[in-house]
Amino acid sequence: MGAGGDGQVRPPHEPDAAPTGNQLLTVLAALSNPHRIRILAALTERRNYVSRLAREIGIGRPLLHMHLARLEAAGLVTGSTETGADGKAMKYFDVTPFVYELTPATVAEAARTLTLPTPEPAPEPDGGPAQDPPRTSARKARRP
Repeated sequence: MGAGGDGQVRPPHEPDAAPTGNQLLTVLAALSNPHRIRILAALTERRNYVSRLAREIGIGRPLLHMHLARLEAAGLVTGSTETGADGKAMKYFDVTPFVYELTPATVAEAARTLTLPTPEPAPEPDGGPAQDPPRTSARKARRP
C-alpha cells in the first residue's frame, strides 16, 4: 500500500490508471536515491529479509529500514514479518509489481491532480507584483 501526499494509505498504482500528482511525486521521490534503486534491483532478483539484504547491499540495517520505509510508502515494495524455525521474527520484503509511463502528457495530467500546496511567489520589496529573478551567468564577469 502506498501513501498519498496527504498521508493516507492507498493501494499501489494500477498500471491502467494514470497516477495522481501526489502518487507520482511519492514514487519519483522514492526512486531518487541510489540506495533505493539498488534495494529494488536486489529485491527484483528474490525476496529477502532485512539482515541479509543489508549485508548484500553493504549498508547498515537502520539505514536500510529507512530506505525500505520510503519504498513501501510509495507502494514499490511490501514487507511481511515471518517467524523462522528458531522462533525469531524476520521481516521479508518483496517488490510490488508496478508500471509507470513517464511522458510529458502523464506529467501534465498528474500536475492537474496535485493537492500539495503551490508555493506563492515572494512579493517585490517595493510592494509590486512578484517577478521572476533576472537570469545571471554562473561565471562571474571579469573586471578590468
